[in-house]
Amino acid sequence: MLDDETPVLDNHLHLDPDNHRGIDAVRDFARLGGTHLLVVNKPSWHLGVEAETGEDFRAVFERTIEIVDEASSELDGRAWPVLGVHPGLITRLVDDRGFSPDDARDLMQAGIDVAAEYVESGEALALKSGRPHYEVDDDVWAASNAVMRRAFERGAELDCAVQLHAEASEDMTEVTDWAEAVGLPAHKVVKHYASGRLEGPVPSVMSEKDRLETAAERGEPFLMETDYIDDPDRPGAVLGPKTVPRRVRWLLENDHEDAVRIAHVETPERVYGIDTEGTLERA
Repeated sequence: MLDDETPVLDNHLHLDPDNHRGIDAVRDFARLGGTHLLVVNKPSWHLGVEAETGEDFRAVFERTIEIVDEASSELDGRAWPVLGVHPGLITRLVDDRGFSPDDARDLMQAGIDVAAEYVESGEALALKSGRPHYEVDDDVWAASNAVMRRAFERGAELDCAVQLHAEASEDMTEVTDWAEAVGLPAHKVVKHYASGRLEGPVPSVMSEKDRLETAAERGEPFLMETDYIDDPDRPGAVLGPKTVPRRVRWLLENDHEDAVRIAHVETPERVYGIDTEGTLERA
């Protein structure tokens, strides 16, 4: 176990409350010393929702909030929901369901607007958006960027962070320029599944040793994540729920105490306004 004063936050993972491990994954995380989670809703179609309107996303968001409440009861800290529309939905809409890129954009923006309602009410912490990490047609790319910009607009209105699912890159300053243009500071834009080096958004670093070592040596704000997907059909697709506590222990053993504080105390406070120390109540 880690010591009683060290918060351990996984900044991005998914839980499937109905079809896979759900709360058992949270217990694994907590058993190794994990204390705080940011739980991102799974892609809507993974939960059986083929949205026709923005309101149709509400069932996905409500189910995510329910599992987050359950997760908090298992933690010495707490969990928070991050809600939004997975950018890969645009491909499903255009290629599989016959939507035009503009109609797909409008539907996804409506979903972002519904997610923003939960942030406004205090039921969710942040928004999720982004753009495809794979090659798409120019009109789909433009529509995806418009969806992401809507998330920035809502984030600015609500003073909340926006987590991005996007292509691999070490420089996304153009994206944070878009955010700042509508009033969302760059430090409230988080690039999920990041490497240890990134200009523009705050990197949420996949918790592999080489990426973490790069982030730790830079001394810049960063977060740690697993992107655990809780999918029985893809058990080895990403990192497991025990990974972040193990990597925190590894960082401490390798004299990276400052990096641990940056990733689990200072950056969460700066990005999300959350107090991981104040919400920590170890037995």
